[in-house]
Amino acid sequence: MTATQTPAAGMTRLPAAGTKPLVIGLDLSLTSTGIAGVDWADQLKPRNKGHRRLSWLRMEIFDRTKAADLVVVEGPSYGHGALAGHHELAGLWWLITHDLWRRDLPYAVCPPAQRAMYATGKGNASKGEVRDGVQRLFGVECEGAGRYDKADAVSLACLGAAWLGYPAADLPATHTRALNGVAWPNTIPAVAA
Repeated sequence: MTATQTPAAGMTRLPAAGTKPLVIGLDLSLTSTGIAGVDWADQLKPRNKGHRRLSWLRMEIFDRTKAADLVVVEGPSYGHGALAGHHELAGLWWLITHDLWRRDLPYAVCPPAQRAMYATGKGNASKGEVRDGVQRLFGVECEGAGRYDKADAVSLACLGAAWLGYPAADLPATHTRALNGVAWPNTIPAVAA
């Protein structure tokens, strides 16, 4: 990673009242997409399949990210490439990131291990450990259906907020080292400039 890919790394200022950036985390899935900010989490659960499902998810995500300063999208999990639906999930990932790019909305791509590391201190943490870490460290309850997807999205949003200089919690280096493995945008959002 070059210095131009991580321009906001190391920022330590405290946010002024009312100027906190809106960072959205996206854990894309065909059946239960997690979408979250640093203090909330939701699940998008489509009812259809195929093109209708992709269209619905695309519009929901478009609507919920239009005011965002930064979106952190979980990158592909290459170890799951042979699973059913992989082809359609890859299509969803490209639809969403293309929409973000087309709108000039800065987005980062975070590998699954970095998302887990930020919430737990270890890159190979289980979904349950990530959820527990998110609830304990960031105070966001992730219960019920989609709880792991919600927790993943919160971890992504909190990671992005920390990169902008607005950490949601004071974390040890075992967690914050996750910032180094993310493909950050080349342009810093105005809220962090």
